[in-house]
Amino acid sequence: MAENPVKGVFLILISYLFLNLALSADTQIAKKTYIVQMDKSAMPNSFTNHLDWYSSKVKSVLLEPENEGDEDRIMYNYQTAFHGVAVQLSQEEAERLEEEDGVVAIFPETKYQLHTTRSPLFLRLEAGYSTNNNVWGQKIVGHDVIVGVLDTGIWPESESFNDMGMTPVPSRWKGKCETGRGFEERHCNKKIVGARVFYQGYEAATGKINGQTEFKSARDQDGHGTHTAATVAGSPVRGANLQNYANGTARGMSPGARIAAYKVCWAGGCFSSDILSAVDRAVADGVNVLSISLGGGVSSYYHDSLSIAAFGAMEMGVFVSCSAGNGGPDPVSLTNVSPWITTVGASTMDRDFPAIVKLGNGRIMNGVSLYKEERMLLKNSKQENYPIVYMGSNSSSLEPSSLCLDGTLDRHIVEGKIVICDRGISPRVQKGQVVKEAGGVGMILSNTANNGEELVADCHLLPAVAIGETEGKAIKRYVSTSPNATASFAFLGTRLGIRPSPVVAAFSSRGPNFLTLEILKPDLVAPGVNILAAWTGNLGPSSLPTDPRRVKFNILSGTSMSCPHVSGIAALLKARHPDWSPAAIKSALMTTAYVHDNTRNSLKDASTDAPSSPFDHGAGHIDPVRALDPGLVYDIEAQDYFEFLCTQSLTPSQLEVFSKHSNRSCKHSLASPGDLNYPAISAVFPEKASTAVLTLHRTVTNVGPPVSNYHAMVSPFKGVSVHVEPQSLNFTRKYQKLSYKVTFTTISMQSVPEFGGLVWKDGVHRVRSPIVITWLSPI
Repeated sequence: MAENPVKGVFLILISYLFLNLALSADTQIAKKTYIVQMDKSAMPNSFTNHLDWYSSKVKSVLLEPENEGDEDRIMYNYQTAFHGVAVQLSQEEAERLEEEDGVVAIFPETKYQLHTTRSPLFLRLEAGYSTNNNVWGQKIVGHDVIVGVLDTGIWPESESFNDMGMTPVPSRWKGKCETGRGFEERHCNKKIVGARVFYQGYEAATGKINGQTEFKSARDQDGHGTHTAATVAGSPVRGANLQNYANGTARGMSPGARIAAYKVCWAGGCFSSDILSAVDRAVADGVNVLSISLGGGVSSYYHDSLSIAAFGAMEMGVFVSCSAGNGGPDPVSLTNVSPWITTVGASTMDRDFPAIVKLGNGRIMNGVSLYKEERMLLKNSKQENYPIVYMGSNSSSLEPSSLCLDGTLDRHIVEGKIVICDRGISPRVQKGQVVKEAGGVGMILSNTANNGEELVADCHLLPAVAIGETEGKAIKRYVSTSPNATASFAFLGTRLGIRPSPVVAAFSSRGPNFLTLEILKPDLVAPGVNILAAWTGNLGPSSLPTDPRRVKFNILSGTSMSCPHVSGIAALLKARHPDWSPAAIKSALMTTAYVHDNTRNSLKDASTDAPSSPFDHGAGHIDPVRALDPGLVYDIEAQDYFEFLCTQSLTPSQLEVFSKHSNRSCKHSLASPGDLNYPAISAVFPEKASTAVLTLHRTVTNVGPPVSNYHAMVSPFKGVSVHVEPQSLNFTRKYQKLSYKVTFTTISMQSVPEFGGLVWKDGVHRVRSPIVITWLSPI
């Protein structure tokens, strides 16, 4: 039977209508957030303020201006560390706007991720060491130094944010205590001096925040922000612990400093437009230090909005500290590599939380755990040992079931047993939850080759012990060869005096910095493994939604934890030396860092148990006491950093993102990027084999005694001879600057980089710069 033609036309019309609706929906979906950098000085006289001008520019490129006003499109107006707006645009609109006069650059929205007690004593900050160097016992306690923490917010009721004994908030402070669900003005005090929230970029990307399930305020329900803020500047709290682990007095690195919380991270992540607005607002508010424990990968300097905002903050005298990332032990895994940012890797302390796995054959395996011993289920009067099961195969490749991923464990197999779970893919504590839900009574968390022998303790939901790769393989062999394999656990509490320590954490991201090999990154390492600090009252210590436990303090690991250690020490230095630039503070931290552990051997890499290199630890491990009196500093002004950018083969328009605000131009004062007055020295021999001699220049500023005489010492290298000229620096006044040059002459090109150091010594101070020598030419 022939089809009705009218019906056919009707179907075509309906299809066309739906197609248009779909295309319309796609157009709306296609709108994304773009950060638009503007040349502030280019505003025509016809406009009375910059926002009106920015709005006019946006409106001029909208494809549907009659239906949608630009007021709805603009989300943020940046005006301090960065100049421009964050705006919702289609790709075509963004391309049109990029061509407009006055527009310097446009950056697509980028998603960033968080880089997730004992440390003050370990860092020699507490009483008990030399009273002359007791930082907290001196009169300068840092009350007027304000640290801006960009994170998940803050839990104001924590005892770590008690303001008892603190002086009034300095009048220069322009910050605000923004209110919202769960956060009132009373939650700010002389310790928490400001609290702001930034979510417009997040909502544009993910949809509206559910105010019933998430605090649309500075209140921290994640815990990460509370932990980092307390690490920076938490007030002393006696008897702090996590379920009786790490018992002692918890305090931040700079307990006298003040905290301003800028909430930029939400349940679904952190977005660059929000982060940029927080940096801009924090600088305008008057922070001295910015602590940013998050990252979003590496892109060119001119295309990284956080790098550009940090440059603006540096120009305003603000020290910026960022986490290096948790991408280790893979090489070239760093984030936040700009030279004006202090990039912090993670190391261990001399404290551990031992636990043992006792196998049925009598063999004992050493591991770690934060499981609460009182609730231990594995030793009882009826049955001391439990059967062990491993859901993986004997092959070296990992499988979903061996990783204990959600839904991969068969209850019939694992019920009533201890389950071996390989580390990787999913969070460590989540594996324990999967085991528990499948009926398992305990978990052995086994490292793989990616983690080696590094052990990270967790507060699991069931009895669990983390073990290294070697012992993990041994237990798997035992299970595969013994049909009746069994085991029991024992949890041994807190142990101090661990040797060797510190050790570079396996997860800590590594160099080299391939964006610019001449800038050594990370800059240094600081405690980032098993750190006790304040915690949210909204979430259990495992951070799992199913965890009913509530604790006042939690133990976390990550470069997120090492970054606030450096931020807090920077606050101490700023309190002692208020006239120091961010570069001078960074120099003091780097040149006084140490590269040996408490066994007097070179710092080790936890992933290999071999000595680490400057690509792993940068200048070394932070030493706050020595950093307060470094003797000499390598100072760098904003124009010097710009001159560095002038060596990076950037186009004039790319350089504009750093120069428009201050009208900077290239004076070409640096012969190469290696001539930036950086505290670390990286000599890169180019691909031209004819280049056999390389000379780098440095200038040091005397911040020690007016009359000081320093002598240079350089470690030997296989591939080059090194000559320092002059060999001595004789200062006659404080703040005097003297220059020197280091000449590297190739003896024999090496196939791998060489590492060493240059030390200036005056009998009291030891000013050390790590040296890395790299040959790009094929051998």
